Amino acid sequence: MWFKNLRIFRLAPSWSCTADTLEAALEKQAFRPGGSTDMQSLGWIAPREDSGLVYTQNGQYLITLRADKKLLPTTVINQVAKAKAQDIEEQQGFKPGRKQMKEIKEQVTDELLPKAFSVYRDTRVWIDTQNHWLVIDAAAAAKSDEVLGMLAKAMEALPVSPLYVEQSPASAMTNWLVSDEPPSGFTLDQDTELRSTSDSGAAVRYVRQSVEIDDVRKHVQAGKQCTRLAMTWNDRVSFVLTEGLDIKRVNPLDVLKEGQDSAAHNEAEQFDSDFTLMTGELSRLIAGLVEALGGEKQS
Repeated sequence: MWFKNLRIFRLAPSWSCTADTLEAALEKQAFRPGGSTDMQSLGWIAPREDSGLVYTQNGQYLITLRADKKLLPTTVINQVAKAKAQDIEEQQGFKPGRKQMKEIKEQVTDELLPKAFSVYRDTRVWIDTQNHWLVIDAAAAAKSDEVLGMLAKAMEALPVSPLYVEQSPASAMTNWLVSDEPPSGFTLDQDTELRSTSDSGAAVRYVRQSVEIDDVRKHVQAGKQCTRLAMTWNDRVSFVLTEGLDIKRVNPLDVLKEGQDSAAHNEAEQFDSDFTLMTGELSRLIAGLVEALGGEKQS
């Protein structure tokens, strides 16, 4: 249930959408397996087997985008196309030109697609209608762009924008390291990356190792800034903050796991309990982090 990565976006305060309205919008793009010649198909699926396309709990929505993609490596296409090109060369007496070679590859792709294996990837999206956050569980920007693009097609007006804060994460993380004073409610953990602000891109990484303040100061004096920093919030959730304000490697700690609802009698009840716990904790973590970074930047 717990999201592993958080790409955070701000929904306009005026935005409101009932679960039924969102359900109807997503239904137009419900996932359907692609045809034999489709390289990829995208669509929304139920986050839980017995739910609709929008799972809702206390004003918190969960939706899931499925991407189904055929596995057809370029090397395979090139190998088969090369063999076909050799046969054609023997028949016509000269090598296929660039245009003909392109047509051969397209033909090979069409022939191989029906035989290709397909794999699917699900990307979960949490919409906090109370605090107006839209959070995508994705490590790469391309995946979150995919989600936002599908949502924009499904809904005529989705006033969503990136989260902007007053203090840049890189500057703030560097200051926390140099001063050895993390913001209130947070502690600094052992994974750290410092990267040069110059074109050289020189970087130093500390993995499962504490960083000495003197070493940090030397790196900063040499023109480096902190670009990744492992942290823990209120002894409850650990994560890695990046210079782009992405939250990675989210992990609920034992104090939360011990507090989970042990009275859940089935998977549905456990799902409800886990989702309530996750959204409650992460909404407070996001609020605390935004405050630590000087608050949201007002346009």
